[in-house]
Amino acid sequence: MAKSKRRGEDDGDERLNDDATVDGVADDDATDADEPVSRGGTATRKRAQAEPAEGRKTRKDTERIGLFARIARFFREVVAELRKVIWPTRKELLTYTAVVVTFVAVMLAIVAGLDYGFAKAVLWVFGEPS
Repeated sequence: MAKSKRRGEDDGDERLNDDATVDGVADDDATDADEPVSRGGTATRKRAQAEPAEGRKTRKDTERIGLFARIARFFREVVAELRKVIWPTRKELLTYTAVVVTFVAVMLAIVAGLDYGFAKAVLWVFGEPS
């Protein structure tokens, strides 16, 4: 008669214990800092080291840019971004406008109806003031 495996019995089947190990090494025993936390992940136990302070530029290292130069740069960047925009055609613009106006009108009707209904319900519950 064949022996049946039960869930709690360990008969050399390592699949039952996969959660507690990484590549056959238990999580508590893993000492290598660059070893991935899980089999498929790219996360490591060691955090990336911060860049050295020498490589960073501080405000003192760079020149101070004038107010008008910053304003001019802002407008140049605005124009550059507006050139990247895909503008709708006249037909698309009219369609989008109609959709928005219709949606706002429907929502206005719903809110107005609820407001009117709640106002009547409150007056019915508490009575009309004399």
